[in-house]
Amino acid sequence: MRIFHIDGDQFTELDALPDEAPASGYLWVGSARREFEVNSALLQAALQRWTGGQLVDLHISDLLNNQLPSHFDYTSWYDLLVFRRLAAGAGSASMFIDDNKGTVSSARAALAAIDTSPVGFAVFDRVLLTVHPADCMVREYFANRLPQQKPGTEARGGARMPPSPADLMLRMVNHMVDSYLELRRLLTKRLDYLQQELFNPRSNFHSWRTLLDSRNTLHLLEDTCEDQRAAITEWIDALDEWPDETDKAAGRERELLRVRSRDVLEHIERVLVHVRRLESSAENAVQMHFAAQSHRTSEIMRTLTVLTAIFLPLNLVTGFFGMNFEGLPFIHSARGFWFTFGFMLLVGIGLSVFFWRKRYLASSR
Repeated sequence: MRIFHIDGDQFTELDALPDEAPASGYLWVGSARREFEVNSALLQAALQRWTGGQLVDLHISDLLNNQLPSHFDYTSWYDLLVFRRLAAGAGSASMFIDDNKGTVSSARAALAAIDTSPVGFAVFDRVLLTVHPADCMVREYFANRLPQQKPGTEARGGARMPPSPADLMLRMVNHMVDSYLELRRLLTKRLDYLQQELFNPRSNFHSWRTLLDSRNTLHLLEDTCEDQRAAITEWIDALDEWPDETDKAAGRERELLRVRSRDVLEHIERVLVHVRRLESSAENAVQMHFAAQSHRTSEIMRTLTVLTAIFLPLNLVTGFFGMNFEGLPFIHSARGFWFTFGFMLLVGIGLSVFFWRKRYLASSR
């Protein structure tokens, strides 16, 4: 558990939970999920001292649930946002193709290593409580980045210190959404490889399990993005229902929160569009593969049919002279065999040329 005090341009890490809320600024308490479970009573007592209220028991269960989808809820004294991150799991950044064996076994492992663990945010007026997975780098990223922020007079845009717990929460959410960019390259690379294997005429494709895993992963990402979009949309609706600020600076800060919230929603929409595009590409690749296999089968059957048509008159000739009659023409002639053989050769060559000119023997590739 890490505790930070943010006051204007000052970012200070505290050794322990303070007895009282600071006179100015706000507190950020970042905890791993297991630590939050162990120290929930201590945190509840601290929240009571700082804000005059505690987390609802159902919300504590939500923050401890590792399978909970993204969603938003609120009370009269705090807002709760659970947001599932999109990140590549451990080992998925390694090379997924074995150049020596040419297999996709590690690709399957990488596709299964996509992590969508939830991160919980409890946003009070002057306290932000975040609950992270054990291996989540979001807390460490902001804990290391915020002390490097420039003073407000020198900062521009998102480089300034977050002025409120809600602003810091939105920055974390935006960072988690943007981390999908690395995952997007990973998925695109793997799907491109599978598509190349599908359309390789010399490859006997057997990695259907890998392709199925990739499609299931894309379905999971689509569902996750839809939950994320619904949660942020509810947050924006709740933000619009906040009481209007009479102070001009507070009103400007409220408008900045709306702008940042809409920006997060736009990023989620982009991720969702890309996931659906990849999903559609995978579906089209499978359909095109079966269409290519059907076309290849049709070409094979056409070739066999043409060969049958070429040898059919030759079989007719050999069958005619194979009859057991004494009066057959050329049957007793010394040159009969060569006349018949030459005739059969001319018929075979003629039919072959005829079918070749008709493009029945030409490859369509």
